[in-house]
Amino acid sequence: MNKYPIYIPSKGRSDSRLTVKTLDSMKVDYKVVIEKQEYKDYSKVIDKNKLLVLDKKFQDEYDTCDDLGDSKSKGPGAARNFAWEHSIENGYDRHWVMDDNINYFHRLNNNLKIKVYSGAIFKAMEDFSDRYTNVAMAGPNYLFFAKQNQKLPPFITNTRIYSCNLIKNDLPYRWRGRYNEDTILSLDMLKDGYCTIQFNAFLQGKVRTQVLRGGNSQEFYDKEGTLPKSQMQVKVHPDVSKIVWKFGRVHHYVDYTKFKANKLIKRKDYKEKKGIDNYGMKLKNIN
Repeated sequence: MNKYPIYIPSKGRSDSRLTVKTLDSMKVDYKVVIEKQEYKDYSKVIDKNKLLVLDKKFQDEYDTCDDLGDSKSKGPGAARNFAWEHSIENGYDRHWVMDDNINYFHRLNNNLKIKVYSGAIFKAMEDFSDRYTNVAMAGPNYLFFAKQNQKLPPFITNTRIYSCNLIKNDLPYRWRGRYNEDTILSLDMLKDGYCTIQFNAFLQGKVRTQVLRGGNSQEFYDKEGTLPKSQMQVKVHPDVSKIVWKFGRVHHYVDYTKFKANKLIKRKDYKEKKGIDNYGMKLKNIN
């Protein structure tokens, strides 16, 4: 099982609870970070011991990277910072923070994407990240980005980590930005010479934010589209970001090639294991 705690910031999704249901099916423990006014709704469907009520000071002090203040939602960054501090207070070296719209995890192996019903994948990613002294953040790639008919490496380094983030706790960074906080944090780390690891061996099935109700859909994208999101990315990291038009709407493009020089540094006390460790995972037909 995973050794680092898992947090799921959630808003307006007590009915869907996709990530909660996914982790329940994997028999993995977690905490759901919610706002005080939604406690009644979430406590009806989730064990109260799994609920953490967001301390409002994290919202008040959150750096939105703009001057709009409280005129609109500040996004999930404040809840993610709350989770970061909660894990530190409980003595952990890293923590997971996951979006609330993840619909199953998969293992990509031998050109097959296999749905996973075990927390072993989190332990595998944790152990691999802990081999190195300078992995600031790691996580699985999106299911739809990893094509099973292509030759893919088990992981790549020094790119953005989205939606399911394993974060090293003793770093000076925190989530910031009303939008694109995943990309902003990834770049904050990479620009200081740290590494990130994006796994292709393990994948997350993510339901698009604008498809599933709740979260930021109503506050942001339903009203304003994706332009403000992309504009903020370019504003915060203009040297590597630009606005592009793809797939019928505005996107942001980030050039990560400048971070190829960031090299993984293995721990001096790390001892390489012999053979293949599947962490107890077995392929099973459950039809």
